[in-house]
Amino acid sequence: MSSRTRGPAALAALVALFTAGYLAPYLLPTVVGRLSAGLGLTPAQAGLAGSALLLGSSSAGFTLAARGDRIAPRTAARAGLLAMAVGYGSAAATGLVPLVVAGAVLGGVGSGTATAVAAAGIAGQRDPHRASTLGLLTVSATAGALYLTLPHLGGGHAAPLLAIACAAALVWPLTGRLPGTTRARDGRTARGTARDGRAARGTAPTGPLPYRRAGAVLAGGILCWSLAQNALWGVSGRIGLTQAGLSEVTVGAVFAAALGAGLAGVTAAGALGSRLGRAVPIGVGTVLIAACVLLSSAAGSLASFATGEILWNAVYPVVLSYLLGLAASLDPRGRWAVLVGSASSLGVACGPVVGSLLSEHAGYPGMGVVLCALLVLVAVPMTAVARHASGRPLVPGSVRRRGGAPAAVLAGTASATPALVPQMGAPEQEVTPIPVPAGRRRLSKSAYRLARPSSRG
Repeated sequence: MSSRTRGPAALAALVALFTAGYLAPYLLPTVVGRLSAGLGLTPAQAGLAGSALLLGSSSAGFTLAARGDRIAPRTAARAGLLAMAVGYGSAAATGLVPLVVAGAVLGGVGSGTATAVAAAGIAGQRDPHRASTLGLLTVSATAGALYLTLPHLGGGHAAPLLAIACAAALVWPLTGRLPGTTRARDGRTARGTARDGRAARGTAPTGPLPYRRAGAVLAGGILCWSLAQNALWGVSGRIGLTQAGLSEVTVGAVFAAALGAGLAGVTAAGALGSRLGRAVPIGVGTVLIAACVLLSSAAGSLASFATGEILWNAVYPVVLSYLLGLAASLDPRGRWAVLVGSASSLGVACGPVVGSLLSEHAGYPGMGVVLCALLVLVAVPMTAVARHASGRPLVPGSVRRRGGAPAAVLAGTASATPALVPQMGAPEQEVTPIPVPAGRRRLSKSAYRLARPSSRG
């Protein structure tokens, strides 16, 4: 998919698409809880249904990462939103478990498609971290409002699924602001423009996937990172209801407050920007998340449960925004952004099952210890990638030595770009060939001189 989506209108469309795609993972606790209560499923069966939904999301992301150049962003986005509306809507309209699961999986495929299109577009923005922050800010606000509203709409599994379907329908009109052509057509246009001697500004270069080792480590790390957190997130509702002894309304209020804290965290991340780089927020933030997971899993009262959930959700979107910005900086075409986002969705998909199995065999506190250790271990390689492989600014003289146009684009997407760094899409200076006169093998230095402005007309 082309990442040439610039301007405020296109950014608004990408943020809305990002919000619709990420809404299902954010509502996972209430979806899993209501599947269990409304359809008579065991906690493990409800967790497996939630994992099937998110597995469809991650599979769609991996598919588009491999074949996305053949599909126009507008077409892919509309297909994803249509799958969300039909899938989640049909799952909300029936009480038959096989049909509910099938509709949820179809909706998950749509969520993954919408998220992949948004991730590829965000990677093509001048400031991917800012765009990711806006997306997380919007989805946190939307999910927080739904957590306050859903408990008053009656029980059953229909309400949260129908809310996600309605969100997809509301985002549909904004897809008209996305590009309607494929990268192949854009590439032909760019080549033709280059032959005419004009700059094809905003066209990301083609070529092999850069930073393969660092990107693979980041994708594997974020898979485990998302798995650990969503293993707890998938059973957080049951921890509040059973272990802490709270009502559904109180648990929903805690989740809404937690997502409100997430809004504050994302706002702080946007204001902080690149002042601390990416390594410090990712490494230190993941360790703080591990401590919050340990506290929340052992909660036995409203105070401990609310403290763990609120602190956790305040730090989680901050670290996620830096991880998404790091993935976007590795490849301006958005391929690593889509792959890393899909790996995160795969971890999210496995989270409810892992959380249910760990909680059944080791209890909620034992589960928290295992997840805390996993988060601390995975913080090391992700911090190393952020420290050594994030976008490095280049000076003009090194652009051609270090990779030509792709290096210029990577330099333009760096978090802190000095004035001398070539901007994203800026053409390189042409190298003029100097003809050597025939029959003269050796030329003295006096045969050449510096070019100066001519005084002739």
